[in-house]
Amino acid sequence: MTHPFLFLCIAGLSCFFSYNLVRMPLLSLFAESLGATPEAIGVIVAASTMTGVFLKLPMGILSDIIGRKRLLIIGAIAFGIAPFAYLLIEDLQALLVLRLCHGLATAVFAPIALATVASMFADKRGARIGWYTASTQSGALLGPLAGGFFLDQSTFSDAFAVAGVIGLLGLLLILQVHIADTEAALTRCTEPMNIKNILPMMSTGVRSVIRNSSVLAASVAGMSKMVSTGVLMAFLPLYGFSIGLSGTQIGFLFGIQSAIALVSKPLLGRASDAIGRRPLILLGLLLCALAMSCITFTSEFERLLVLAGIFGFGDAAIMTASAALVGDSTEPRFVGSAMGVYGTLLDIGHASGPIMSGVLISSVGYPAAFLTAGGMLIVAIAYLGITMIT
Repeated sequence: MTHPFLFLCIAGLSCFFSYNLVRMPLLSLFAESLGATPEAIGVIVAASTMTGVFLKLPMGILSDIIGRKRLLIIGAIAFGIAPFAYLLIEDLQALLVLRLCHGLATAVFAPIALATVASMFADKRGARIGWYTASTQSGALLGPLAGGFFLDQSTFSDAFAVAGVIGLLGLLLILQVHIADTEAALTRCTEPMNIKNILPMMSTGVRSVIRNSSVLAASVAGMSKMVSTGVLMAFLPLYGFSIGLSGTQIGFLFGIQSAIALVSKPLLGRASDAIGRRPLILLGLLLCALAMSCITFTSEFERLLVLAGIFGFGDAAIMTASAALVGDSTEPRFVGSAMGVYGTLLDIGHASGPIMSGVLISSVGYPAAFLTAGGMLIVAIAYLGITMIT
């Protein structure tokens, strides 16, 4: 691996370790400790993702125009600073505002980092995206494990402080990454930069991407998977406690999911380079649908571990192949815009999952929430199948 790519992978690991330490499984339980209802927990968990819904697309487009590095730094700053602010939270209103601000981290960093990797490697793109997403998945693995430990052995405050330190490490690493400017950014160095000049370029990028059926198919697949991820993130901790699991066991459920995805992503990325992206996306959707639909039919920790592992493998197949499909299907000058569209739809799914499931759990119960998320994955399978035929 080249040095910029290696630094980017380690920075992604640090940033997402910090982010996931805060949110899984700590966040929903922290909100509950402040008096949040299931509906409120769903909104609070989804709030950071809502920031991405509004910002990922313009940030992706902007990265095509002004370059990637400075925007990656902004995202990394949000990863490093936001966790310390949780130490000051005493009510739900302040927590909601902070979650919206914390969402700036992934809203800026995530699509631009993917666009950077896709632009670095035209050949073996799936394998490289697999390695990068495996690095971020390592953070998603370590975060919940650490969060479960803090639930059983320490305090919320200790967890938030540690998350802040780890996030700052990610910022230091990003500052060391050399990223070549995009062609448009190099051109703009000789021209004045203002809204009048930038808006037509942004409009051109959006039109090019939204007409691309492959980008939309990949984005719909990822969005449906993120609905399920949002449901698990917000309510698997509460469901786990309701059936008698400990905080450490709940942390292991998230951890095994992330561990399977971590190991699988480089291999699945390489497989997608060899056999194509869409078959792997379909396989991943099917596995995730199976896992989500079976969760509420067992209360045994061992069986839940198996379902978490199945979901993790499906997650790896969907996210690695779909991101590579976006890169494959887009002109180089619009890669940031395409990743912005992709990231926006993922965040719409991620935000709607906790909100939808909070309403369903309050009115019907846990089974309805998990089964509905599984049904959405089946719908995505049908949609992707149609686009493969037409």
